[in-house]
Amino acid sequence: MLFNSLEFPVFFLVVCLGYFALPAARRWMLLLAASYFFYMYWRADYAILLVISTVIDFEAAKRIHDSRSQRAKRIWLALSLSGNLGLLFFFKYYNFLAGSLNTVLGLAHRPELLPYSDFLLPVGISFYTFQTMSYTIDVYLGRMPPERHLGYFALYVSYFPQLVAGPIERADSLLPQLRTAHRFDYVNAVEGLKLIAWGLFKKVVVADRIAPVVDAVYSSPGGHSGPVCALATVLFGFQILCDFSGYSDIALGSARVMGIRLMQNFRQPYRAVSLKDFWQRWHISLSTWFRDYVYVPLGGNRCSRAKMYRNLLLVFLVSGIWHGAAWTFVIWGALHGVLLVAEHALVPLRAAAARWSGLARWPRIATALSLLTTFLLVNLTWVFFRAASVSDALTVLSSIPHGWAHLASWTHAASLVHSLAATPWELGVTLLSLGLFLTADHLIHAPWSLPAWQRRAVAIRWACYSGLVWWVFLFGQFANSPFIYFVF
Repeated sequence: MLFNSLEFPVFFLVVCLGYFALPAARRWMLLLAASYFFYMYWRADYAILLVISTVIDFEAAKRIHDSRSQRAKRIWLALSLSGNLGLLFFFKYYNFLAGSLNTVLGLAHRPELLPYSDFLLPVGISFYTFQTMSYTIDVYLGRMPPERHLGYFALYVSYFPQLVAGPIERADSLLPQLRTAHRFDYVNAVEGLKLIAWGLFKKVVVADRIAPVVDAVYSSPGGHSGPVCALATVLFGFQILCDFSGYSDIALGSARVMGIRLMQNFRQPYRAVSLKDFWQRWHISLSTWFRDYVYVPLGGNRCSRAKMYRNLLLVFLVSGIWHGAAWTFVIWGALHGVLLVAEHALVPLRAAAARWSGLARWPRIATALSLLTTFLLVNLTWVFFRAASVSDALTVLSSIPHGWAHLASWTHAASLVHSLAATPWELGVTLLSLGLFLTADHLIHAPWSLPAWQRRAVAIRWACYSGLVWWVFLFGQFANSPFIYFVF
């Protein structure tokens, strides 16, 4: 089921009414049934994979905790990791591996070795496998005891607000909340519904309006000028931000209504002043997962500089592979790894350049330049993330430097709008909605904003909330468009 579908409000209302009507000891049954219904609404038979992952990790964690020998603990941990990664590999990466291997064999004039699979990629498999693996690893490391109640553990794995696209929750945070007897709270309900409305605005008004513009360019990148490719790339940066953070807001809001707090997944990533800062603001639940379960075990930054750089490269290479089974994602992850290594290695040189140029005396200008540089680098890497193939990505990148001299021409500007597959009215509404999002997002996070907003009259605040809802109804694209991260 999609958050932006007409069925979800009805589903969510029924779940909330039942949740607060039932005794606290029975609520897990409702939430578990609702979560599986939510997932099976897409395709029922793939819920079997959810059950398999749940049972493997539930049993493995208990055995890890109860085993007296370290060898037995390692065996059960290996079973858990291999089971989850095996499911993930087969359904997400098998065809990628088969295609790559068969291509190499074809170049050597050898017959294809591996047949292709016709299985669909199960929605959310990358998210719930990582969530269950973090639980088993935490039990193995002694960070938490195992959950002995299969029902509550199954709910932790499948909890519907964050099941399909995160945030990737840690068991020691979510499991206790699922056991807590939450009472209906007006403040939680209002704050949750505001988050849901804000997330829907970002998804159906901003992201889904930008999508046709980006699709028109990236479906045939060779037929567009540099300014068009550049605009489409920047717009995709905002599309994926609003699409993914919109999902996270709806997830956080849905859980908040029931009194459950999920972790923040986004924190104004395009206000980052470095790539390190960007990854502390973007998809925070995944970034911290890789930090805690890959980067730190490899040695993190508690080792030589060369090994630290190796660790960074490996983490972002794996992150790229996690995002998608294609060479474009591998390159995207590798680029971020290389750029982060360069960013770290060039710290002394950048500091010296700032002193030599005088920027050190103008910290606001230096911050603005850092913000702009980070934004441009992130958007250039998005080209590989969005392109259908490596060749398409290279075509976009090679096109961007050309064609800027004709922008002053009104005729060329009009043809630019036409090439974006949008009427001037549609493009105007899209850009206006994007401008509203950027303005509201800045005001929401401004340090002086919250106290000033709370001092406003109730009528003014609710007029703004109502205006947001009406904007969603008037200009939203209600075509049941899936969220971008559903394919990851």
